[in-house]
Amino acid sequence: MSHLGRPDGKVVPKLTLKPIAEELSRLLSKPVTFLDQCVGETVEKHCQSPAQGEIILLENLRFHIEEEGSVKDEAGNKTKAKPEDVAKFRASLSKLGDVYVNDAFGTAHRAHSSMVGVDLKVKAAGFLMKKELDFFSKALENPESPFLAIVGGAKVSDKILLIENLLDKVNSMIICGGMAFTFLKVLEKMEIGNSLYDAAGADLVPKLMEKAKAKGVKIYLPCDFITADKTGYATKADGIPAGWMGLDHGSKTNAEFGSVAESSKTILWNGPAGVFEFAKFASGTTALLESCAKSTSKEI
Repeated sequence: MSHLGRPDGKVVPKLTLKPIAEELSRLLSKPVTFLDQCVGETVEKHCQSPAQGEIILLENLRFHIEEEGSVKDEAGNKTKAKPEDVAKFRASLSKLGDVYVNDAFGTAHRAHSSMVGVDLKVKAAGFLMKKELDFFSKALENPESPFLAIVGGAKVSDKILLIENLLDKVNSMIICGGMAFTFLKVLEKMEIGNSLYDAAGADLVPKLMEKAKAKGVKIYLPCDFITADKTGYATKADGIPAGWMGLDHGSKTNAEFGSVAESSKTILWNGPAGVFEFAKFASGTTALLESCAKSTSKEI
């Protein structure tokens, strides 16, 4: 079972996994059975009595809102799945096999039904998961310098332990995404409008900066921003007007962050630089990713 894209709990034909089944069949030189659902009585019956050696691929898990638990539309309106429907969805997934192997490192941190709701006694990590964990072990235990950490996302308080631990290991750190506004408001008294502000995390900022200074870690923060009307622009000096939100960083920040990334030998990245789910606010994340790809780093 797997997911593809962001169908937001609806059936989106172009995001079906049927072509994946066809490609798997070609690569494995044997038939792959594709089921056009991922839960329910028909799926359960087929998976409980497969032909010997049969390979089965289920339809996109994210066609069901119960997989992610909630979805947002383009206006930011959130719809939550009913708890009883989530429980039913997870119970059905749990009837589809005897052993659960998680090989989805990129979503392993998410509390999605396929990550945390499959109730099987035998559970294991897959080969890709092991490869990623081996890389992290190598990167954190014996990184090549300069070592850059990129930390994005919404809340400082959610990533306090990550930031504190990385400050013991890295040479520089880019703080971006929503959490950057908490740093900028605390450190530079910047007006942030309605941008994300983590009150609990704000109390932690001075302590983190003190540790960074003591460890000789250079901290980089955004200096310009794309604001919520999708065409608005603001700078650190001018601030973000009341009622507006910063949802991505701008071109000047792209240039500065890109220069840092391109000169790094090891890069560890956790969390997006903006609301990348929407194209108008994805340029910061995309530009930073491109800089990492062009970097001299041997480990990303």
